Amino acid sequence: MTRALQAALASLGLCCAVATAAVAQTSSWSSKVTPEPIERKAPAKKAAPKSTADTKSAPLAAPRGAPGPALPGNSGPRGVKTSPAPAPSAKQKPIADAAPQLGKLDNDPAYTAFDLGKYLTALKLAEEAAAKGEPQAHTLIGRIYAEGLGVPQDYVTAAQWYAKAAELGDVEGALAVGTMLVQGNGVAKDTALGAKYLEMAARRGNPLATYNLALLFLSGDGKPENPIRGFQLMEYSAEQGLPAAQYDLGTLHATGTGTTANIFEAARWIGRAALAGHTDAQLEYGILLFKGHGLTPDDVRGAWYFRTAAEKGNPVAQNRWARCLAHGAGVEMNLVEAVKWHLIAKQAGIEDKTLDEVAAKLSRKDRLAAEQAAFSWSERALLN
Repeated sequence: MTRALQAALASLGLCCAVATAAVAQTSSWSSKVTPEPIERKAPAKKAAPKSTADTKSAPLAAPRGAPGPALPGNSGPRGVKTSPAPAPSAKQKPIADAAPQLGKLDNDPAYTAFDLGKYLTALKLAEEAAAKGEPQAHTLIGRIYAEGLGVPQDYVTAAQWYAKAAELGDVEGALAVGTMLVQGNGVAKDTALGAKYLEMAARRGNPLATYNLALLFLSGDGKPENPIRGFQLMEYSAEQGLPAAQYDLGTLHATGTGTTANIFEAARWIGRAALAGHTDAQLEYGILLFKGHGLTPDDVRGAWYFRTAAEKGNPVAQNRWARCLAHGAGVEMNLVEAVKWHLIAKQAGIEDKTLDEVAAKLSRKDRLAAEQAAFSWSERALLN
């Protein structure tokens, strides 16, 4: 480690002395490390990238077929409004299945105990392995304290163990402590130091670390603002299959951030993220399909993506799906269902005067059916 890193760690008290708490072991567990991902912040000197649906860049390459579900229909959009979706949230997080996994060793007793939910046993065995200098053992101990598995949750102690794991060369430990430092989660916030840890993991090819590092370069927070470098890192992460990176890479292509604007590449990457289940990408891709931006217009597939994102709770997608149902765009017209989804979206803050008028024209019986359906959907969503 550099002297700067050592000094910073010393100031944070990142050591490895930990007392084991006598808490009953449990059997619930997850196989993923899930540190808090960093926030996406707008660049200091530039406006944040706009929604791809609002991009008017001239095409610069031959279109490539963006992926989508095998659905019938390939017609132009009908009379339905598909105004641009809002830009990605500044606090959007990488999806859970893209989170880094523990560097599990074959037949390692500590990991075996962890897998069985015997967390205190796993902690004891991992501490013994850590005393012998095993990097992954340090990360496992950090994980146990970060999630409070069999011991009281302790982010500071978790950061201490993650930092030592990173010092010994463990990629997952570097990713975890880097993310905690950038977020100020359990340790004093230090974006610059967090970026150094993310770089450690990114150099070893970790897609999530590379993605988070790209966000820092794009925002100029913790790293000098450098859209070109941010684009390069985002592209690498996207190519490794991280849906959040694929979506953001599509946005960078659409807005010409760090690269030459190319709506066809934007549609291709947003389509890949949508197919992988990224909710915001599904909404954006539906809009691109209706408008024919960067790909062949297809209202049937566009409506399918709106519905998919709507079912996941995206309010804008719920509004777009309601419009499709109200106008029969890409789906059979169903005014009761349209009002149902309009009411769900409206409850989340999405106003639509046109759909208000549709609701007002329903019979009392149909209006009541729509309200009951909206209420039932909301109740189920709360339980999930």
